Amino acid sequence: MKTAYIDRCGLRISVVTLFILAMAIAPAMAQKKYDPGATDTEIKIGNIASYTGQFSEYGAEPRAQAAYFRMINDRGGINGRKIVFVSVDDGSDFSKGRWLAQQLVEQEGVLLLFSTFGNPSNLAIRTYANEKQVPQLFVQSSSSAFDDPAHFPWTMGFFATFRTEALAYAKYILQTQPDAKIGVLYASDETGNEYLAGLREGLGERASSMIVKVAVFKYADPMTVDKQVEALKDSGANVFINVAIGRSATQAIRKAFDIGWHPTQFIPNATLSVAAFLDPAGLEKATGIISNARSKSGTAAQARSDPAVGAYLEWMRRYNPDASLRDQINVAGYERAQALVEVLKKCGDDLTRANVIRQAASLDLEIGMLQSGIRVTTSPTDYQPIKQLFLIRFNGKEWLPLGALAAR
Repeated sequence: MKTAYIDRCGLRISVVTLFILAMAIAPAMAQKKYDPGATDTEIKIGNIASYTGQFSEYGAEPRAQAAYFRMINDRGGINGRKIVFVSVDDGSDFSKGRWLAQQLVEQEGVLLLFSTFGNPSNLAIRTYANEKQVPQLFVQSSSSAFDDPAHFPWTMGFFATFRTEALAYAKYILQTQPDAKIGVLYASDETGNEYLAGLREGLGERASSMIVKVAVFKYADPMTVDKQVEALKDSGANVFINVAIGRSATQAIRKAFDIGWHPTQFIPNATLSVAAFLDPAGLEKATGIISNARSKSGTAAQARSDPAVGAYLEWMRRYNPDASLRDQINVAGYERAQALVEVLKKCGDDLTRANVIRQAASLDLEIGMLQSGIRVTTSPTDYQPIKQLFLIRFNGKEWLPLGALAAR
């Protein structure tokens, strides 16, 4: 009888113990939610980049991002999960964007799409990403089209928009050259049209009299750049809004100088890299150009005492040693990667696509390489994480601050 009693008690204790353990484990198990691309050990991220072709200089950004993720993985990953960064080359052919996105989502099984390069590519991907409810985060385009949560709640931009850039340039021109004659070089695409609209908006009722020439070039036909720069010079313009991206901007900078045209020149933030775009143009030919920035420089002597710059330089030394410190594209990659890591940390063990976009839409971050006063902030109705910029001027060696912060 005693033995039987002990057995029955043992059975009762075992059942109770198992029940208690099950109840304790259940909440933890319930908290772990995964969509494709996430497991207990990894988070798979998809990226489309231009490693080759006309815009290959921008391949520096995903290389920097891969290097940043290696650092995170060496430190234990995100909540114990390693980042698997799947980056594919579009060869600077943006017509491949949607197909490559589909491949990443449906064949590679990525959790989200991150920092894809190019305005046309991202616009093509946007419909697919929103139909499939896959986060398309921190795209490499400053078009305001990616701040539209009401219509495209799965797509989010990152840096201040082309419109914000153009408004800042217009304000500066009105303040410093109120009688300016402005010539604009642009491609008639989403980027160029937004820039031109922002410039006209910023100049207000004076736009029609101040803009004396608008010249359209084609990225597919480099000869049009030289021809249109000559036409802008002939118009009598003394302010040159050079809304070209990448090598086309380099070509326009060089051509203006070589034909003896020395207007006040403005270029987009996307083309401010000294190593990638100003060196090939000739530093003396780029002297005096105005652009805009949000970030600190890793080469400015006065910034070396900044702990955030020190951390960036150490990261470059250890994880991205073949990249140039004079290429600001690396800073952009570092910043986007850091922001994504913070989003994924906020997700905890709920690594569903819905939670990823929910966390991305509730950010209030300070990123060390952003200039003081600039924060990463979002909300369900605000998909523009960075809204501010400041003007800079190239002195022949480096970019120097020119004015106070501007915002959209």
